[in-house]
Amino acid sequence: MRVRGGIVGAGLAAFVLVAATIRTPTPVTLKVPAGWPAITYDLEENPLTAEGIALGRRLFYDPILSSDSIVSCSSCHLSYTAFTHVDHAVSHGVNDRIGTRNSMALSNLAWSKTFMWDGAMNHLDMQALAPINHPDEMGEETAHVVAKLQRTTMYPKLFEAAFGDGRITGERLLKALSQFEMTLISANTKYDRVMAGSEAFTDQESVGYELFRTHCSSCHSEPLFTTGEFANNGLSLDTVHQDMGRMKISGDLKDERLFKIPSLRNVEFSFPYMHDGRFKTLRNVLDHYAEGIETSPTLSPALRGGIPLTKNERTDLYAFLLTLTDKEFCFDPQHAYPRE
Repeated sequence: MRVRGGIVGAGLAAFVLVAATIRTPTPVTLKVPAGWPAITYDLEENPLTAEGIALGRRLFYDPILSSDSIVSCSSCHLSYTAFTHVDHAVSHGVNDRIGTRNSMALSNLAWSKTFMWDGAMNHLDMQALAPINHPDEMGEETAHVVAKLQRTTMYPKLFEAAFGDGRITGERLLKALSQFEMTLISANTKYDRVMAGSEAFTDQESVGYELFRTHCSSCHSEPLFTTGEFANNGLSLDTVHQDMGRMKISGDLKDERLFKIPSLRNVEFSFPYMHDGRFKTLRNVLDHYAEGIETSPTLSPALRGGIPLTKNERTDLYAFLLTLTDKEFCFDPQHAYPRE
């Protein structure tokens, strides 16, 4: 009996020792800015943890997600340029392939219901599937990415820290990316400080703000500076790609040339502008809305006839748009490449 008891006791001690080495992921609370609407992402399905966010950040910057091991998520979404690219009109992918659209800036994704310019994805966890599997972007297959991660020495440990065991799956890969992306909250601009009463607009910015509220806020509503909906904003149809926007997804003629309304937060840094990157400067954008609107059956009613802005008013509106810059967000080391 002593021997049996000793064996049982030793086994129990070993179990306790192993159990003690399993570390529970550290919960993280998403900090929703005061006065903002409730997030749309279901955190019960994918609770934030410090380890999950760290894993997602590592994956976001790792070119292992692409077929040539050169392109990462960050290749098109640079932290210091509002998580988009600025050196070309449309995205560049594996093997020097050229995409058809400008990459969207990333921020405040926990409030988004749809993703991509055409709304092809309706859940943040699914969004990364599009670039990973697109032949002109990352050119991979999700199952092969998982296999590559499994062969590394680093990632099984990181997945274990994030999820309780080292099992690597496509679902966990996507959820980790979502966890990191949900932390990309931009809410510390001059505009935000003015709204909080700790700072004041200049006279010119105040005039610009009133112009914005009159002419722009129906699509770029505060505080997110987007409704998250889709609109035809009067762009001429590009002659190269003939991009029909959301209609490509829905098949509905009413969606022809409708694209997702981007947030104007950090718009100072997110050039070039529009789905095809046709405008290099904010001045170009304002000139388009004042003088370049092309009428078509699906044009947003608010833009029929263009927006009547004088040259001086465009300057005032431009001054207000600069108050939407969040340098703390763009240059936050917690968002940058993980060097540790």
